[in-house]
Amino acid sequence: SRPILDMSYSRHFLDFQGSSIPSSMKKLVVTKLSQNFREAVTLQQDSPVPLPGDGDLLVRNRFVGINASDINYSAGRYDASVKPPFDIGFEGVGDVVALGLSASADYTVGQAVAYVKAGSFAEYTVVPARQAVPLPSVKPEFLTLMVSGATAYLSLKELGDLSEGKKVLVTAAAGGTGQFAVQLAKKAKCHVIGTCSSDEKGGFLKSIGCDRTINYKTEKVESVLRKDYPEGVDVVYESVGGKMFDLALDALAIKGRLIVIGFIAGYQNPTGLQPIKAEVLPAKLLKKSASVRGFFLNHYLSDYKMALQHLLKMYERGDLVCEVDFGDMSPEGKFTGLESVFRAVDYMYMGKNIGKIVVELPHSVNSKL
Repeated sequence: SRPILDMSYSRHFLDFQGSSIPSSMKKLVVTKLSQNFREAVTLQQDSPVPLPGDGDLLVRNRFVGINASDINYSAGRYDASVKPPFDIGFEGVGDVVALGLSASADYTVGQAVAYVKAGSFAEYTVVPARQAVPLPSVKPEFLTLMVSGATAYLSLKELGDLSEGKKVLVTAAAGGTGQFAVQLAKKAKCHVIGTCSSDEKGGFLKSIGCDRTINYKTEKVESVLRKDYPEGVDVVYESVGGKMFDLALDALAIKGRLIVIGFIAGYQNPTGLQPIKAEVLPAKLLKKSASVRGFFLNHYLSDYKMALQHLLKMYERGDLVCEVDFGDMSPEGKFTGLESVFRAVDYMYMGKNIGKIVVELPHSVNSKL
């Protein structure tokens, strides 16, 4: 180990107060574009630990979040101009272990922070101080809010037009972001229907306020919606795609709104898509004065900090359940260390998780922090 010190800042760069940072670290890197995560991504054992610039923090990651879109990123679907190798992972929670002079105006070594930035699947990540979110402590629950919680909050607020008595259908309701869509719709006094793939998930959904759960392994979603909600549903929070999208579209009420936040059913396909009955879409929308809206968090970053502060307050008041799934029930046990990110992605695509999948990064670094 050696302390990272950039002498251009003289003594102002940072004082480790006895702690030291290794010169190399492990990180995951996309080395080949593929929708097969294991083919696309390589674990590098001895990457140099990056140096923070003047306005940056160096964060030692303690927990990193798994997102369905990790596969879209490793397949090169978000930016066709980016060529491998590039870093992967969207969000992390950890401790500030080094910082630049300007960043030290607002942050200190040892402070807990969360962030959303590409490159979190690493032991250390450089994060611009303005993009970091100060936290009271390093807890995995905070990680659930960064992408998953914020997506549910902003999409429903901006596109959902929720009000008391509205019927809201949440697909993949027991997943990382579905759990928040359910709870936020309930807070708006809506009637919430959630689809899921097991009775255990159904039990979890009932515990967070879901009025009607549909286990699509044992019930036909289409039949349940037609029988129990003949007038249709007002809002759909849709993240599955393919056949589920078609079912949700057919279930819309007059003036209903379908919000697309993802289509995970197709992400592992070469095109990233599963076929939908798009040729009848105009007729279906016209017949009901209905709408389909897409939501991508990156387009709402101006409202992001407000959303996150609101969600953090809700959690701290005990008004929000932030369910974390560490993979304890997976065959090889808890997701610990960067090596387990591959298993965690598989686990998500098998539909096993309840809540947000989080990987813990243990550190045996000799540090006084």
